[in-house]
Amino acid sequence: MAEQKYDYGMIGLGTMGRNLVFNMGDHGYSVAGFDKDTSQVELLKKETGKQTVFATSNLKEFLAVLKLPRVIIMLVPAGKIVDDVINELNPFLSENDLLMDCGNSHFTDTDRRNVELEKSTIHFMGVGVSGGESGARFGPSIMPGGPENVYERIAPMLEAISAKVNDQPCVTWLGPGSAGHYVKMVHNGIEYGLMQLIAESYHLLKSVGGLNNDELHTTFKKQIFHYYSI
Repeated sequence: MAEQKYDYGMIGLGTMGRNLVFNMGDHGYSVAGFDKDTSQVELLKKETGKQTVFATSNLKEFLAVLKLPRVIIMLVPAGKIVDDVINELNPFLSENDLLMDCGNSHFTDTDRRNVELEKSTIHFMGVGVSGGESGARFGPSIMPGGPENVYERIAPMLEAISAKVNDQPCVTWLGPGSAGHYVKMVHNGIEYGLMQLIAESYHLLKSVGGLNNDELHTTFKKQIFHYYSI
């Protein structure tokens, strides 16, 4: 059993979870990670550098090493698995513990979970995270929703690990309930719309405009660089 008490817990040590653990560690937060897949636990241990990180596949050990009240981040696939994790954790949680679903849950599921957990003393937040593997490691855009007073507990950490634009953190409280996951849904819709636009532009330039691959490379490199530098 680890003697140190850890600031945050991370359930789900896949690519996103593991990189968020390292990001949090880089900013001075100690993190305990849990995954039923022992290979993910071993990978986290292997890749940990100077960060203060603990990893286990034993749920009771994971819960025991967290500071009270606990803050537990879940980065597991959306849907039934989120409910399964919550149900497995619930009997062992204490008053004012906080569960943060940072996966791509549909906002209606987040609303339902909020209602179910309101009957207990456990807090729940739905939090959108955007930026993929690189963003998780070096600074994602973060979209938290839930009770504002609960958000204030974890705001310093979220601001520290988030992406920055003109030294301003890419995170803010978006509203109660499922506001965070709702905004993430809209964000994803815009993102996929832009991807479709890029694909159709490529098709038109190649099929109608007759550009070869080198010309397409030059055109897209110039235009996309201009878009992201606005």
